[in-house]
Amino acid sequence: MRPLVTVIIPCHNQGVWLVETLESVYKQTYAKWECYIVNDGSTDDTEDIAKTWVSKDARFKYLMQSNLGVSAARNTGIKSSKGSLILCLDADDLISEDYMQFAVEALSNSPKLSLVYSQAEKFGKQSGKWDLAEFSLQRMAESNIIFNAAFFKKEDWNRVGGFDEKMKEGLEDWEFWIHILKDGAKVYQIQEVCFFYRIKTESRNSSITPINYQKLYEYLTKKHIDFFIKHIGTYPEIVKKMNKIKRDYEALKYSRKNALKVIFKTLTFKTKKK
Repeated sequence: MRPLVTVIIPCHNQGVWLVETLESVYKQTYAKWECYIVNDGSTDDTEDIAKTWVSKDARFKYLMQSNLGVSAARNTGIKSSKGSLILCLDADDLISEDYMQFAVEALSNSPKLSLVYSQAEKFGKQSGKWDLAEFSLQRMAESNIIFNAAFFKKEDWNRVGGFDEKMKEGLEDWEFWIHILKDGAKVYQIQEVCFFYRIKTESRNSSITPINYQKLYEYLTKKHIDFFIKHIGTYPEIVKKMNKIKRDYEALKYSRKNALKVIFKTLTFKTKKK
């Protein structure tokens, strides 16, 4: 039997792009899906748009909550879902019409797979191929190399307790991937461009402050310290890097742009030699 796929689309004041995103789901060649539009306290026309699509196709569902953040919105949708496979898609991004078909085939043919994603492109303020590093746990310890719109199993979401709702400012995708993959779960990348990431002038990722990034990274590292020690080095080495981030931020806090450059450079670790 073909599995039911649940698409979760959190939306906070992104109505201007939501129609395009919903159309990309609606056009999927794989038809056995449901899609939860989760209104995370929007004050724009998100609700009107969502209800229009619910009326258009019963596979679309609408949920709303106060503004609790993207992790909470995803968890809200997944709790209501009936699918065994989950895809979280931001309300301003797009997927190709065959993405779901490719992913279901991969996961059905290889039961040991836990996560499937694809090649990707950027569009909007920037365009072109998004060069993603080849997956390995070592590279995952260095930085998040998998975009948020990857397919995973609901059973894995249950196993790790869902997305961490404490990480409201960002890095929640990275934490979630580490949590479900760190014990050696299998990952597969579709060698076709199936995900399109919208680059905007302002976004949650671009607006994160250096100090918040540092705090989120410290939280992430401590939560999965066993994983980071295994793939980066000893705990004192990790603490040393954390302290360097703090010093660099204080030295360059007058310039947010320069501070971000220093932080991202600091966080590019070299993996241990095998």
